[in-house]
Amino acid sequence: MPDLTWRKAIETVLEDAGGSMHYKDIADEIVSRGLRESVGATPAATVSANLTTSIGKSGDSSPFQKTGRGEYMLRSQKTKPQNAGTSAHADRPEKEETEDQYEIISSFGMFWRRDFVDWNSSPKLLGMQQIGAEAVNFYEQVGIYLLYDGREIIYVGRSTDRPLGKRLYEHTADRLATRWDRFSWFGLLPVSEKGKLGKLPSAYIANKIAPALEAVLIEALEPRQNRKRGDDLSAVEYLQKEDPEISRKKQVALLERLASKV
Repeated sequence: MPDLTWRKAIETVLEDAGGSMHYKDIADEIVSRGLRESVGATPAATVSANLTTSIGKSGDSSPFQKTGRGEYMLRSQKTKPQNAGTSAHADRPEKEETEDQYEIISSFGMFWRRDFVDWNSSPKLLGMQQIGAEAVNFYEQVGIYLLYDGREIIYVGRSTDRPLGKRLYEHTADRLATRWDRFSWFGLLPVSEKGKLGKLPSAYIANKIAPALEAVLIEALEPRQNRKRGDDLSAVEYLQKEDPEISRKKQVALLERLASKV
């Protein structure tokens, strides 16, 4: 299996694409094609950082060229139509995108399953930015969360003085214990490439707060008249990963049942 540098992997994907791609799609390709042995916990952010750093430092000497909001192509292919790629994000609005991501909402998870978590006083809330990326434990995350009964929101809460994992665990033993089977969450702590949660920023830029609140409400409530997702949530969703402890316990229980029949 090849183990390319991030820059070479990005170049390989863009060369094969023959046109512009969104950085998240580039990351998806790198992971799915196994171009790197290790992609860390935030491959999309790493790809974005490599692209913007290269262009920022080298300018016209960079092999990469920005063609739109989050879209890039090889400078050597600039004579080709910019829509030659097959980016899934081609319909993104053409306005300037801040590549330093996650200014308010750092990460979020939608409709995570309650039964994928081994509930205890310090449960692991495992999520992957994409299939193949390293899992991140969001137990210590802080922010907003929602509990669902089916797809109906039955409770909205916040985790500030106690981390997200602790707050959710408390709901497995309180008046809501039998009422919810899924949960969503929106976190404020940044996530490093190694999958570690950082510290809460000391302050937020005022004009970034309203778009972040709008984004959370759109994502959580899914209003029918909103045609797009919140801008601040475009590349930070984490897919839930089942806690391996659950599979281990199931295997132990199965062996014990089989042994009892012998």
